[in-house]
Amino acid sequence: MIAAADETHVTKECQLHQLTPTRATRRRIARRRGLTVIGGAAILALGLTACGPDITAGSGDGDASAGRLQAPDGDSPSGEITIWDRSGDLYEVFDAAIEDFNEVYPDITVNHEAVDIDAKLQNTLITGTDVPDGVFLDDAKVAGLSDYMWDLSDVLDPYVDDIAQQKIDVNSIDGGIYGVPYDSNPGLLYYNATALEAQGIDATTIETYDDLLAAAREYQEAVPSAKPIHLEQSAFLGQLQLEMYASQLGTSLADADGELRLDSPEYEQILGFLDTVQKDGLGTRAEYLTPTDIAELESGNQVFYPWAIWFSFAPQQLLPETAGDWRAMPLPAWEDGGARSGAMGGSSFSIPRDAENADLAWLFYEFLMFDEAGYTAVWGPNDVYPNGLNTSIPSYEPAADPAAPLFEPVDALGGQDLWSVATEASTEIPAAAPTPSWWAGAVDYLGNDVQRMLDGELSPAEVLEKSSADIQANLIDRQ
Repeated sequence: MIAAADETHVTKECQLHQLTPTRATRRRIARRRGLTVIGGAAILALGLTACGPDITAGSGDGDASAGRLQAPDGDSPSGEITIWDRSGDLYEVFDAAIEDFNEVYPDITVNHEAVDIDAKLQNTLITGTDVPDGVFLDDAKVAGLSDYMWDLSDVLDPYVDDIAQQKIDVNSIDGGIYGVPYDSNPGLLYYNATALEAQGIDATTIETYDDLLAAAREYQEAVPSAKPIHLEQSAFLGQLQLEMYASQLGTSLADADGELRLDSPEYEQILGFLDTVQKDGLGTRAEYLTPTDIAELESGNQVFYPWAIWFSFAPQQLLPETAGDWRAMPLPAWEDGGARSGAMGGSSFSIPRDAENADLAWLFYEFLMFDEAGYTAVWGPNDVYPNGLNTSIPSYEPAADPAAPLFEPVDALGGQDLWSVATEASTEIPAAAPTPSWWAGAVDYLGNDVQRMLDGELSPAEVLEKSSADIQANLIDRQ
């Protein structure tokens, strides 16, 4: 499931007391009270004057001179929008939520299309032909396409203080915000509690990566065939996981100014850990949830999986023999008292500048992400996920309340309350820097070099030196 930043803002206190309802909420309140929409909005405006700007003000598709999208004028918007999503379970979840959206905006028709976005989007944006009004993007790809997208700073302004800072950071380029943040993907340590407990190992006592190594060695002594820790063999996913580890340490491939910072003590520490796991025979080297990976998970040879929340899909769908044996906990820290989670991947919604009805697409995404009815339709129980969408959590913090779960405990995790574990872990993710436009291209260098290190061809220091030089020369200097 990769499937898997600000000027004057409305205060958090106002938002928490619902003094800044979305346009969708205002319309529902008006209907419930028997008011006209105009009357309802006028009454609510009296309570909003002290809480910041009214997001209903705008100029249709946006302010072309500033490149900032504005919300549509009026309270009865109408028209058609075309929304692109990848095929699969999330497409079905978003598709089902359109009915809820149309209860609030009955005059907006949503044409929802399942598209191979990676194959089709870039050429569509370049040619400007049949451009969708909104599109679902991996966070790592937003920066590379930002020249074709609306800056969403103004429409996001009422919400930005209540969105996970890391998600704002990765979508920010040169002061603009180019994606409506969708999910938070906190890193967690998944572990086979049943297998470990059979050998007298309590995984919940693991607090640091040194503790994880010690537990893996102890388990291997008891189960000689075991290689307890997952080592990712895909260059792309390996780089994504590497960035999860780096996120814990408050770093990433590029700093806030876009300068490469790979050759650093933090990355040296992470690569040293991965190198130790490989050299000491403590790791199962496999691509994420391929048949080899699944077999080692089911056999009890691979019992530790440091990964994003979306690994929860595996015990629910792909691990029938060990379903119920798995649990999730915060990632180990790199040092005592360090952050216990980091971001691994994530997605957002971007709105193309050439979209015919960009402002109406904003209303759709505003409803899904910031209106209670919308985010409940996405993460709560539905026809696709009867117990709720438990492979991610909202990046909008009022929706990610640990005490108000949107999805139910996960049977395949022994009935564990994954919502509480994940939402609390997400609060430990350090702030981030914008994702550089060349991030995906770096896989050809860093992602591949990490695999060469795990093959024994490069040392951690050589990976840092070689990848840094190659990324700088072949990606950054050529921009």
